[in-house]
Amino acid sequence: MKALITGGCGFIGSHVVRDFVRRGWEVTNLDKLTYAASLENVADLALEPNYRFVRGDLCDAALVRELVAGADLVLNFAAETHVDRSLLDPAAFARTDVEGVACLLEAVRADGRAALIHMSTDEVFGSLPAPLEAAEDHPFAPTSPYSASKAAAELMIRACCETYGLPVTVVRSCNVYGPNQHIEKFIPLFATRAVAGEEMPLYGDGLQEREWLFVADLVEALRLVAASLPAPGYQAIHVGSGERIANIEVARRICQLTERPAELIRPVLDRPGHDRRYALDCSKLRAMGWAPRIPFEEGLARTVAWYAENGPRRAATDPSFAGYFEQQYGARLS
Repeated sequence: MKALITGGCGFIGSHVVRDFVRRGWEVTNLDKLTYAASLENVADLALEPNYRFVRGDLCDAALVRELVAGADLVLNFAAETHVDRSLLDPAAFARTDVEGVACLLEAVRADGRAALIHMSTDEVFGSLPAPLEAAEDHPFAPTSPYSASKAAAELMIRACCETYGLPVTVVRSCNVYGPNQHIEKFIPLFATRAVAGEEMPLYGDGLQEREWLFVADLVEALRLVAASLPAPGYQAIHVGSGERIANIEVARRICQLTERPAELIRPVLDRPGHDRRYALDCSKLRAMGWAPRIPFEEGLARTVAWYAENGPRRAATDPSFAGYFEQQYGARLS
């Protein structure tokens, strides 16, 4: 079986690439290698006979069509994903997350063989009051350029499925964490700064509630979805852990794991439109036999330990990160 995995040098994509290669799939990894991706994430696969890497842009129609041809399955993880950066440069998100998906859909339509699994997010639903959980048919209410770009991509997918009968499964996940995630994200940023004894900039009152899923559990869910794809048409599936925790509590746990004082947590001016609570109804996937295996306490300890060892080196490989951090947090911390 042949799979094209886009964004396979990024956080989630690299874990999925590794899993599919080791399970015998013939995998092509297409990645643009933006700041958030790294060949180091898949370096151990370089000599595997059933793996190849192609550097390229999801918006390159000719290249994408060439790579989709002959694939049994396409998994799309190529995306701009950081909400804070979407507030600084919305156009970049529209290009990759919407135009890139449209390009991919055209390639799948031209090929007529491959099924597509597209990675989306719980953020398309916006903030949900407790105890509401969003089922797969819950209406969209995005509140950031990032979540709007992901919602727009989903609308494009729905339209193409209705018009052309394309076989597409949209997987919406809660917040995923674990090794290899770029240093800009909440847990990697706080873990790395805590280890260094530096202040951790926490937005607002820190009571924003997020649902957390360890990356290995997401990979298992995606493997199950890939093994049980329906006939041509559209479906959406939610992947979540049910473990919803306030940001300030996550920060406190990171301090405990790194043996640093909680006083390093520094409340700063909140970002615009910051959603208060996300929550997914995952009963559909649970009925298929999936359940998360790694509780947040265990997953966070494993993740913090990884960043304690690798975080500073990873930060050093992105020369633009220091400038981004200053732009995003400098005034807030001063």
